[in-house]
Amino acid sequence: MLELLLTIPILQCAHVIVPEASEQAMSYYRSGNILWIIEQLWSLIIPLLFLYKGFTGKLAAISEKWGKNWYFTIVVYLILFIFLTTLLNLPFDFYSGYVREHAYHLSTETLSRWIGQYALSMVVSIVGAAAFIWIFYWLLKKSPRRWWFYGSLASTVILFIMMFIQPIWVDPLFYNFGPMKNKELEQQILGLASRAGIEKGRVFEVDMSKETTKLNAYVVGFGATNRIVLWDTTIKRMTPDEILFVMGHEMGHYILHHVWWDLIYMALISLLGFYLTYKSATYLLHKFHHKWGFNRLDSIASLPLLLFLITLFMLITTPLSNYFTRYIEHEADRFGLEITQNNQAAGDGFIVLQLENLSNPRPGNLYKFWRSTHPPLGERVDFSNSYCPWVEGKPLKYGKYFKK
Repeated sequence: MLELLLTIPILQCAHVIVPEASEQAMSYYRSGNILWIIEQLWSLIIPLLFLYKGFTGKLAAISEKWGKNWYFTIVVYLILFIFLTTLLNLPFDFYSGYVREHAYHLSTETLSRWIGQYALSMVVSIVGAAAFIWIFYWLLKKSPRRWWFYGSLASTVILFIMMFIQPIWVDPLFYNFGPMKNKELEQQILGLASRAGIEKGRVFEVDMSKETTKLNAYVVGFGATNRIVLWDTTIKRMTPDEILFVMGHEMGHYILHHVWWDLIYMALISLLGFYLTYKSATYLLHKFHHKWGFNRLDSIASLPLLLFLITLFMLITTPLSNYFTRYIEHEADRFGLEITQNNQAAGDGFIVLQLENLSNPRPGNLYKFWRSTHPPLGERVDFSNSYCPWVEGKPLKYGKYFKK
C-alpha cells in the first residue's frame, strides 16, 4: 500500500526553490529578535518609571495648574507624557529605525528626514491623544464600574474612525501618494480588480524609495477611502506578473472583508483587555496608591498604570493575534493564486520579497508564535508550488467572486 502511495504523482503547480537565507539576512533576523525582546520590555518599563515615587502624580498636579479646567488638564498631561516618553524611546528608535537599517543597506533615508518624520509622528500622537483620550477618562468619571465595557466600545469606534480617515488625513503627512506612473501596468491591475468585482478601484503608488529599499503593498481605508497602495520599490524590483499576484492578494483582503474581520477581532480583544485592566487596576490602585501619587482611576495621573496593564495584556494575546492575521494572509494568498492562476509568478514574487527585505524564509516555531503576522515566506512559496485546483478542474474556493 505504501509503495502504491509513493508511486502516485504529486501535483506541482510551480517549481520555485526557496534559497537559504544569506548570512546577512540571518544576522538581521537574530538582531531583530533581540530588539523585539528589548522593545517589549521597554514598553512595560516606561510606564513604571512614571509610577515610580509618584512622578505621574506630580506631573498631573503641574498639568492641573497649567490646564485650568478638566479637558485641558488632560491635554497638558498628554503633551508632557508623550514628549517625555518620546525622549526615553529616542535612543532605541534611532538605533532600530535609522542606524540598524542603514547598516544592513535597507534604508536610503537621510538623517534630517528621519528626524523630521520622528518629530512629526510625535505631533500626530499628541493630536490623536488629545482628540480621543479624554473620552476614556470621561467614562471613568461617569461610570466607575462599567467604564471598561463602554471604553472597549469607544476604542472600537475610534479604530473604525481612524481606518476611515487615515488614508486621507494621516498617511499623506508622511508620504507622497499619487497615481501609478506605469499606465500599462495600472490598466492590468484595474482589469484584475474588475474581474474580482471591484469597480472603480483605486491603486496608489507611494514614493518610498527615498526612505527604504524594502518592498511592500497593502490595503488601507474603509468605504470611500479604501485603496490599494503599492510602494514604488515594489514596482521597480518585481515583474508585472509578480505585481499582479501581489495586487490579487491585496484585492483578496478587500473582497473577503478582512478589514471587517480585523475590526471584529480587535473589538473582542479590546473588550477582554479593558475588563482585565479594570480588575487589575482597581486592585493595584488600592494597594499602591500611596506610592503613586493618585487614588482615583479617573485622574489623568492613572494613564501610566492603564497603559502598563493594556500593553501587558496585549503582549499576552500577541500569539493569538498573530495566528488570526496569518490565517487571513494565507487566505489572501489563496485568493491571489485563484484569480491570477500564475503560481510561478507568486512563488518568484515571494523570493524577491525574501531577498530584498532580508527575510528568513523558515524561522523557528518560537519566532512564528510570537512575531509572525504573516506566514513565513518559505511556507508561502510551498503553497504557491502546490495549490492549483483549476489544473485538475476542481472548484475554486473563491471562484464565486470572480467575474467572467
